Amino acid sequence: MAEVARKMNIYEAISRCMEEIGAVGKDAENEQQGFKYRGIDAVMNAINPVLTKNHVFIVPEVLEQRREERTKKSGGALIYSICRIKYTFYAEDGSFIEAVTVGEGMDSGDKATNKAMAIAFKYACFQVFCIPTEEMKDPDGEIPEPVTPESQFMPATVEQLHKISEFVDAYAEMCKDTTSSDVMGNLKKKYNFSKTSEISVELADKLIEQVEFWYKKKKEADA
Repeated sequence: MAEVARKMNIYEAISRCMEEIGAVGKDAENEQQGFKYRGIDAVMNAINPVLTKNHVFIVPEVLEQRREERTKKSGGALIYSICRIKYTFYAEDGSFIEAVTVGEGMDSGDKATNKAMAIAFKYACFQVFCIPTEEMKDPDGEIPEPVTPESQFMPATVEQLHKISEFVDAYAEMCKDTTSSDVMGNLKKKYNFSKTSEISVELADKLIEQVEFWYKKKKEADA
């Protein structure tokens, strides 16, 4: 007497499906908002042959549905549908598991409920079969780039600001038709700052060195 092959239960069947489905990439693009997503067609193409091979079939049951009619900016009607659906995944031995998901869909015609059901089915499959968006990479094969901590801003000291002011005033006095404001304006352009509160300890040293250099150079030229 021929031996009858043992039928897989639902847990074995789903495990087999998970091994064979692979990744489903975000290849579709939303026309209104421009974001990438995994379309229902891509999901169906990925899971259908695997479900058939492992004798798994899925039965939907709408547990709850809510429909609203909204008005578009253009004035036309827009149907908004929310469906709460239970999907039962059966194996060939009669064992099963259930998954409940919610789908939302919008359409100006009669397709809002169909869209909501398609989205609910898609996410039920994502969750039950743990379908990744891309092929998983070996975590040991990636070396993260070192993160350099941002340097903390240290405002210039009172002594530094006072010294800058002294040098600016002294240099302005040496120059004909030049005010302290003119000198500070040149410093702001050269070192890219707009107000005193933006001067750091490091920048203050550069400003002092710069004005001191101008002062000495002017003094030598007038000698």
